[in-house]
Formats: sequence, structure tokens, C-alpha cells
Amino acid sequence: MEGNKINAKIEFADGGVINLELYPDIAPISVANFVALAKAHFYDGLCFHRVIDGFMIQGGGFVFDNNRGLIQKQANPIKGEFRSNGVNNPLRHDKGVISMARTPDKNSASSQFFICVADAHFLDGEYAAFGRCADEESVKTAVRYGKAKTGTWQHFSDMPFNPIVIKSITVE
Repeated sequence: MEGNKINAKIEFADGGVINLELYPDIAPISVANFVALAKAHFYDGLCFHRVIDGFMIQGGGFVFDNNRGLIQKQANPIKGEFRSNGVNNPLRHDKGVISMARTPDKNSASSQFFICVADAHFLDGEYAAFGRCADEESVKTAVRYGKAKTGTWQHFSDMPFNPIVIKSITVE
């Protein structure tokens, strides 16, 4: 990807690492939000609560508690940076791309993000892609997490049986 990039690293409690390149020229609001939350240690201890093999892994919004289940951690919403919301964002949802998760409200993204573990071009123009895995090993790590055994717990589906916990996200 041409232009500016910001390097970030997700470290997991189990020792896994995903290195990222973030593209502020493509999605400046999404990148600034992600960077600010990472620098404030917002993501520390949160989990990937939704995992779908052959699609994506999603995290950044919940703490897993053995007794109480998933506990949401709130952040402020931001503008959705994608075509159907009036923003030119050419980054496609290829395998390894990181994008903002949201509700049906196009401006509801806050802290949750997902990493595609396969091409998901049907999301192009509808979700704010803002970076990608920086190396092949990081893509392989995301794909490995995408193969976690999942089930339904409380009202959450596609939840990993063994929590995938973010130890920290650091930004260079």
C-alpha cells in the first residue's frame, strides 16, 4: 500500500502476535480512533468474541469473565469511512485486512474491529477497512485463530470455547 502507514502490533495472552499496517490516508478517523484506544490501553484484556472460520475474527469490545460471560467495554462511535457512507475508501476486504465492526447504523463503529481470514469482498464499500496484516506470519496467526472451536453462549454465537485474549496493542 502506497502512502503513509502506521505500524501496530496485537499481542495475545497465548503468545500469538499479529503485526499490522494502518493506513491513515485511507481511513484517517478509523486509524486515529484505533491508535488512541491502543495508546490508552483500552484493548488490554479484551477478547475476540466472534470467530468464523473462512470469514473473519472480531474483537475489541468485550472482556470475557468465566462467571458473567462477555462484559461490554464502551467507546465513543465514529463516522463510518466507506463508500455507502459517502467516503472514498478503496481498500478491499482481502484476507488479512483489518476493518471496523459496526451495527446497521453506518456511524456506530467504536472500538470493535475484525480481521478477514479470507477474502470478503461483499463487505467492500460497507465497512471501514483501515489496514492489513503486515506480514505473512501475521496472516497465518489470524487464520489460526479463525479455526478456533466455537459455539453459542448466552446470546453470542460464533464465540470461541477457549477465549482469545488481547494482552496489548502497541503502536509505533
